[in-house]
Amino acid sequence: MSLSFHWFLPTSGDSRGLVVGGHGTPMSGDRPASLHYLNQIAAAAETNGFEAVLTPTGSWCEDAWLTTAMLVETTETLKFLVALRPGLMSPTLAAQMAGTFQRHSAGRLLINVVTGGERAEQAVYGDFADKESRYARTGEFLHVVKSLWNSHEPVTFQGEHIHVENALLSNRPDPVPPVFFGGSSGPAGPVAAQYADTYLTWGEPVLAVSRKLDWIRGLAVDHGRKLDYGLRIHVITRDTAEEAWAVADRLLAGIDPADIERVQNAMARSESEGQRRMTELHNGSTDRLEIAPNLWAGVGLVRGGAGTALVGSHEEVAERLLEYSNAGITHFVLSGYPHLEEAYWFGEGVLPILERKGVWRHPNRRPAVPAVTPFANASSS
Repeated sequence: MSLSFHWFLPTSGDSRGLVVGGHGTPMSGDRPASLHYLNQIAAAAETNGFEAVLTPTGSWCEDAWLTTAMLVETTETLKFLVALRPGLMSPTLAAQMAGTFQRHSAGRLLINVVTGGERAEQAVYGDFADKESRYARTGEFLHVVKSLWNSHEPVTFQGEHIHVENALLSNRPDPVPPVFFGGSSGPAGPVAAQYADTYLTWGEPVLAVSRKLDWIRGLAVDHGRKLDYGLRIHVITRDTAEEAWAVADRLLAGIDPADIERVQNAMARSESEGQRRMTELHNGSTDRLEIAPNLWAGVGLVRGGAGTALVGSHEEVAERLLEYSNAGITHFVLSGYPHLEEAYWFGEGVLPILERKGVWRHPNRRPAVPAVTPFANASSS
């Protein structure tokens, strides 16, 4: 078993506190998401052994395609897990953009498909489809995209939501980008089973995650497919558990109760089943936020989407990650506040433990080159 770790690019801004909002609500941090700062995070991720960085999509953050394209030149091996929404572009254009990205980045693109869980946010972009239609459209979108990536012949497709005629890519992506996809509601399962390469879920207790993976596995078998599985979660890891929980306590103390009320009211209107499950872990209350060993639901009080964090010593966090891996998780998409510093805490604290256990290795570590002093052995004239 070899685990893959990915980090997060906070393209709405970063902070030493919890950044409030997201998932259809306004979101910004007191560290602006400048290209200079995002380059620092990308470099930290690459140095510490993260395979890729997830770049989100939404009205509350910078555009994922443009941002990551600008980071390609300043990184060497880091991959980019670029989020896209099927309802906002044609599948032919998306397939073409992926091919262009692969060629110019030397194959460093991964795709995260986001169906869109908030009708109000989709409407901002001119998309008024209901939830069932959005998932059906995502399936059609991925059918066309994957057909274009793999076909030498023109693709014609007439679906309920998507229609293309004689579509053909002049340069297909090589390699074909892996597709990450998440969704907890009923209509999401068949789409994942048919088209996802990695099914991605948010951080719930291990048993709940395991049950969700079993659901997707069963559907995938019906389609003759086998998927990888990933977990999207935050981390707070320190040399001791006491230090880590002190950070969590500081983050909690920095939350304005008015922000909790505002964000929770917005989340209560969410159409997302995954968001509902995240909200049920804390129900808007600051009481009993450790919902499982080392699993803290405090992030979700003020942040939409992924709302839990693994909190503890490096050894404890490594143990919890191995429990998720035993349930079938092989990809971990992580984040922490602030993202620059936390990339080093995790990279220098947890990853070496997992490497010693033989479940992870640095994806781009170069062998050490002995230092040579020029002319040291040259005879004097």
